[in-house]
Amino acid sequence: MLGVIVTSGLELTAGPISEQLRAAGVNKVVAVPDLAGLAGMASTSDEPLLICADDLVAHTAVLRHLATNPAGSTVALVVEAGSGSRGERVREERGRLVPGEPNAAFGGALRVDPPDLPDLMAAARGGVGVGLDALPASLRGVGVTVFSQRVRQLVAARARDGVARAAAQATIAEIQPEEVELRLAVRERDDLVATYLVSSWSPRLTGWAARVGLGPNTVTAASVAFVAAAALLFWAGGRPALLLGAAMLYLGFVLDRVDGQLARYTRRFSPFGGWLDTMADRVKEAVVFAGLAVGAQGDGWALAVGVLLLITVRRQSDTWYLALHDEAAARATPSTGRLGRLSHRVQSDQGSPAYWLKQTALFPTGARWAVIAVCVALFDQRVALVAVLVCAVLSAAYTLVLRTARALSMRVPVFASADPTLYRDDGAAAHLLRRWSVPPLAAAVLGAAGAAAALVVARSGGSDLAVVALGALVLAAALGAWHAHDGPLDWLVPAALRAAELLFVVAAGVAYEVPLPVVYLLLAALALHHCDFTTRLEKRVEGPPLHKLGLGWDGRAVVLVVGAVAGAASAAFAMLGLYLAALVVVDAWRTWSYGAAGR
Repeated sequence: MLGVIVTSGLELTAGPISEQLRAAGVNKVVAVPDLAGLAGMASTSDEPLLICADDLVAHTAVLRHLATNPAGSTVALVVEAGSGSRGERVREERGRLVPGEPNAAFGGALRVDPPDLPDLMAAARGGVGVGLDALPASLRGVGVTVFSQRVRQLVAARARDGVARAAAQATIAEIQPEEVELRLAVRERDDLVATYLVSSWSPRLTGWAARVGLGPNTVTAASVAFVAAAALLFWAGGRPALLLGAAMLYLGFVLDRVDGQLARYTRRFSPFGGWLDTMADRVKEAVVFAGLAVGAQGDGWALAVGVLLLITVRRQSDTWYLALHDEAAARATPSTGRLGRLSHRVQSDQGSPAYWLKQTALFPTGARWAVIAVCVALFDQRVALVAVLVCAVLSAAYTLVLRTARALSMRVPVFASADPTLYRDDGAAAHLLRRWSVPPLAAAVLGAAGAAAALVVARSGGSDLAVVALGALVLAAALGAWHAHDGPLDWLVPAALRAAELLFVVAAGVAYEVPLPVVYLLLAALALHHCDFTTRLEKRVEGPPLHKLGLGWDGRAVVLVVGAVAGAASAAFAMLGLYLAALVVVDAWRTWSYGAAGR
């Protein structure tokens, strides 16, 4: 159910904006004279409210997009600051309104969901006599995160009089909203491969999927099936199979983009759908690397283990670096210095050579899939794994250096609005060592160094006891669990902890002669386990309800050592991997079994 308030006192319940609101699926349209009346309605409402100024002229699709925006509980319509809008000037950054120099204007419409209605009531009462345009700033003033919805290729304007209204309506009539909505379903910022080799034609496939009634989750499943077929072809080997596998991998990536486009076009969003899409991407990667490893033979599994380990750690650093930017935007403390200004200028110049060079240097999913497809088509599976590993190493080095420099200039504590005890994924060792307190990044780096040393010792034929002894050094990472995570580089702590755990898993596997496919199975399960945490963070969903049953990274390391010393290393690795995969599934069922509608 969605309620609507048309404000500022004019009786427009039978006017154009009211008709559009009803066409957008609104069940109730009410006119209120001022913010005092708005506060009264917010105090009694138990359904979402879409608040519109009475001078707003917009495509019905604009209102529908605002009403169904999945970003958060409070979403404001924003337009270009130079578009002649009468709205209050605001600053929009990374999809939300933040303090700072204005770069946009409030478009005259605001969606507020029930959790924020008490804050809406307080903001409306505090803004009486000011007007609707001051409402976003008032909401931010009482602690509400206000997300943003841009108009992009559609039309939304504030009409001062009948002439302005007629002009805006004439502009609206010139645009075919269905065609524009298909284009709007494409990600505004995507990688080079997706932009030019997929999104240039995939909207037609998206439109067909919508017409035949396919849901985004169905398309996600089809994408997994295509990629799994590609992995089987890589496994089989032979030039015809490799060529067909490259084509299937490309089609799987196309469907990976279509599922998101379909969700945006049909407005069928849900946290579960977003979580499923991201988790499916991790499954597809693990399956493809495994298929390449079997087909490559020889050192194929060793290469696949290295690729999966590096990409898993890199994803952790990506997630927390983006969270760092969100925190910096909320505090109005953007990156300063020449590097920060240069990065912002390149990012703003969308479509320029420098922009695409930076996007490609990040080595996103589209680039990884393209490298694999080209290498298997022209060469073989081993070349594909080596190429991905080299590109991933270079990209990781590039991003680590530049992001560290920018984070030092921002000096923002990334965990100020997140619980580090959850995202560290600590176990019993952290509680046993809580009387000691070490800066978390130093402790995590020490643990990762210990794991790397254990791997070197294991590969050089050192004793098993030496590997176990270095495992004790890995547990030193738990010393930082109870220290304040407020350093400018503490966004690296989760990635360093994941590196420590995954490197030690590989070291123990090598030392105790666990078959590399079994080691890979455990690494893939750990990748899913950690991805579950970060995806929930990105989708603003509570942490896994059963996360404590995962034993923590330190508890899992102890389980592996005990199993290895007992002479059952392979069984311990396999059972732990299967247990973690099952735990992810059960956690997902507990979270979404009663709320998975939508995607």
